[in-house]
Amino acid sequence: MKIFLQFMKPVLGISIAVLIVAVFIWRDQWMPLSDQKQPGEVNRAAAVEKQGDQSKASEQEKIILSDQAIANLGLKVKSELPETYWKTLQVPGMIVDRPGRSDQGVISPVDGVVEKMNYYPGDTVQPGEVLYTIRILSETLQQTQTNLFKDTQNIALAATKKKRLESTRGAIPEARIIEVANEIKRLQVAIKGYQHELLSRGFSHEQLQKISSGDFVRDLDILVPDRMSQGGMLKKPAVTKSTGKNSRPEAPVTFEVQECKIDLGQQVKTGEMLCLLANHRLLAIEGRAFRDETQLLERSVHEVWPVEVDFQESAASHWPAVKQRFLIEYLSNVVDPVNRTFAFRMSLENESRLVRRDGQTQVLWRFRPGQKVRLSIRVEELENVFVLPADAVARDGAEAFVFTQNVNTFYRKPVRVLERDRRHTVIANDGSLTPGSFVVQGSAEQLNRMLKSSSGNDLPEGYHIHADGSLHKNEEEGK
Repeated sequence: MKIFLQFMKPVLGISIAVLIVAVFIWRDQWMPLSDQKQPGEVNRAAAVEKQGDQSKASEQEKIILSDQAIANLGLKVKSELPETYWKTLQVPGMIVDRPGRSDQGVISPVDGVVEKMNYYPGDTVQPGEVLYTIRILSETLQQTQTNLFKDTQNIALAATKKKRLESTRGAIPEARIIEVANEIKRLQVAIKGYQHELLSRGFSHEQLQKISSGDFVRDLDILVPDRMSQGGMLKKPAVTKSTGKNSRPEAPVTFEVQECKIDLGQQVKTGEMLCLLANHRLLAIEGRAFRDETQLLERSVHEVWPVEVDFQESAASHWPAVKQRFLIEYLSNVVDPVNRTFAFRMSLENESRLVRRDGQTQVLWRFRPGQKVRLSIRVEELENVFVLPADAVARDGAEAFVFTQNVNTFYRKPVRVLERDRRHTVIANDGSLTPGSFVVQGSAEQLNRMLKSSSGNDLPEGYHIHADGSLHKNEEEGK
C-alpha cells in the first residue's frame, strides 16, 4: 500500500498540473459562461437600460427657452388639425392688358395742326376733359360748314316763300306750292347729311347750331372719350346705378395718359393716333405651360378648378387679401416655336388708390401690366394631412422635424414630408404629430441647430422649470 501511494503521488501532481494548464489555455471559452444571468435578471436589466436610453433621448429632443429668447426669435405657434391639400403644378405667369378693355387710343378726326396740348404722359384724365385743341386745315370740312350754313339759310327762304304762296292759294297754280315744298325737303335731307358728317368728325350739337348761324368752327377740341365711345367723340357716362328702389353713384372712369404720339405744333392727318389712354381696372393673367402639361390644364378647365395666384407682394404694401376666384378662361391652340410653350389666360379685376397732390389726382393701381406672378395649377388632392409653412419644418439629412410648444419647453418631433413647395410643407398624419398640437410656425432650422448644440434641458441661469413646462425665476434671486 505504501508502495502504491508513493507511486500515485507523482501521477496526481502531474494530473493537477495538466488540469491547471488546460484551464488557463481555454479560459476564453468558459469565462463568458460564468457571466450569464437568469432570464428574469436579463429582462430586468434590459428594461432598466432601455428606460435610461429613452429618458436620455427624451432629454435630447427638447429645448427650454426664456420668454426673451422666444420674443427675439419671433416664434409663433398654431394648433394644427388635418385638412385637405392640393398638389399643384407651378408655372410662370405675367399680368397683361386685356385687349379692348385696358387701353384706348385717341385719333384725330380732322386734318389740322395741334395748337394746345393739355395733358402729358402720367397725367390722370376723366371723360369730357380736353386733351388737344386742333386748328382745322381740312378744305372738305370747311366746305361742309359752308354748305350747312347756305342750306340752312335757303331752307328759311324756301319756308317763307311757301308761306306766301299758300296765302294766295287759288290765284296761282298748285304745282308751284308743291315745287317749293319739295325744295324744302331736299334741303332738309342735305342738312342732315352735313350734320352727320360734322358730328362724326367730333363736332358737338352746339357747334352745329353756331355753324348754321354763320359762326364757323376753326378750332376743334379733342375730348377724353368714354370707354364705349369711338375716336374723340364723347358719350356721357352714367353717374348712377339703379338697384331697385335705391340708386348709388358710380365712381367716375379715370384714364392715365400712357403715351403721346403727337407733339405741340405738329400737323396731323385724319385717323392719325394722338395719344394712348390706359385704364387698368380690367386686366388679365397670362400663364405659359409646356406641351406635355396640356392634359393637366385641360383637366383643370373641365373640372372648373380654381388657379392659385402668387402675386409676390410684400406685407408692407397694406393691400387687402385678394378674394377673386381665378378660372382658366382661354387655352391657346398654338405652341410658340421659340420657347415651346403655349398660353392660357384668366381675368383679373384690379384695385386702385387715389393720391391727391397740388390739386391733381393720380390713380395708383395695385397690379400693373408686366408684373411677374406664380401660378399653381391643381393636380392631385391630398386628404387628412397637416399643412405647415415651409420654414416650420427642419431638415437634417433624410430626417424632417417640427417643434411643438409647451409654454417655455419646445419638443422636436420627427415627421414624414409628403409634399413641399415655396410656401407650404405637407406632413403625413401618421401619428407622429398629434392633431391639435401647438406647432411652431417658423424658425425650425434655427431651433434644430440650437437643440443640437445644447444638452437639451439647459436652464437659463437663475430659473427653474415647472412640471407644466413653464419657466420661472428663482425666488432667492429677488431677495
